[in-house]
Amino acid sequence: MDRERAERDDLDLREAKPEEFAALGQLMVKVYSSLEGFPSPDEQPRYYELLANIGTLTKKPSTKLLVAVTGDKVMGGLVYFADMAQYGSGGTATQERAASGFRFLAVDPDTRGMGIGKALVKKCIALAKSAGNKQVIIHTTNAMKVAWGMYERLGFKRSLDLDFMQEQLQVYGFRLML
Repeated sequence: MDRERAERDDLDLREAKPEEFAALGQLMVKVYSSLEGFPSPDEQPRYYELLANIGTLTKKPSTKLLVAVTGDKVMGGLVYFADMAQYGSGGTATQERAASGFRFLAVDPDTRGMGIGKALVKKCIALAKSAGNKQVIIHTTNAMKVAWGMYERLGFKRSLDLDFMQEQLQVYGFRLML
């Protein structure tokens, strides 16, 4: 499969429906718990509880839970923040102004390499531009090297000022200037 393919005719990118929240949460737990070198559910239970209940983040202002679906199958998703004050990470990211961000990108392992993650990221970039924001802020870890590479190919640059530690995990900041 072409990893850079940006569009699929059968892929619908949109806000998640409440009845899709649990499926996306389960997908996120599955994806993150399978990452080599990423903390396990036993090591960071609150993080995995947040993933499992990802739909609760839609209660935050300026926050959207985006999904990629084909038919009724959730193939991936993430949380988009039009206002970084809602972002909820460690470090200084929540103090950034005129910025959007996204977190918790997850794509079904059976559909990786089909451009789903890239399409979700591009949707966030378009939302940030339409909101009049000047940058998109994200974080990743060493366990997420595939996503890291995709972010760099899309123009995101490392921003050391956004780095932080999540318990024992080093988290790396990136920004895309719009």
